[in-house]
Amino acid sequence: MAAQPSGTILVLCTGNICRSPYIERVLAHELRDTDIRVESAGTRALAGYPIHASSAARLQSSGVASEDFAARQLTVDLIRWADLIIGATRDHIGGAAQLNPAALRKGFALLDLADLLDGVNDDEIARAPGANRVAQVAAEALARRAEVSPRTPQGATIADPYQQDESVFDAMATQVGDAVPIVAGALRGH
Repeated sequence: MAAQPSGTILVLCTGNICRSPYIERVLAHELRDTDIRVESAGTRALAGYPIHASSAARLQSSGVASEDFAARQLTVDLIRWADLIIGATRDHIGGAAQLNPAALRKGFALLDLADLLDGVNDDEIARAPGANRVAQVAAEALARRAEVSPRTPQGATIADPYQQDESVFDAMATQVGDAVPIVAGALRGH
């Protein structure tokens, strides 16, 4: 019997004001009719800060809520809490793994995760081990690492728009917009 579509997702970036809250809110919006929880944190968070105005503007223009957000620092407890960890870069997963090595089994850069889940079917996810749908998706992505050619490190990185011009925020939004539907599809079931 397949696990119910539930579980917890932690999204990481550096400051937790540009990329990870943007990914968090877009992914949560895609999963809004499920009971999957999506939160975010930073490896060097600007704790207490709101979502950067340029990220917030892009969320709002897409009909996604940007209010009620405060950046927070990544902790061991957050890593334990998450069934799946999504980083804006591979380095963010590495930073999480320094706090708790379990992050390596359930952590992926967003663009890598989309590649790993592209074409996966519900039966494959249902057969994967895990206490819930999110954990099963993480396990299936991990198993597919041996089958899917990896991107270059730069190719796996969501553009960092912090202290950059608006074109970099646009690039970030495009990358997230291309990857999140694939990830959300696997999480919710096709």
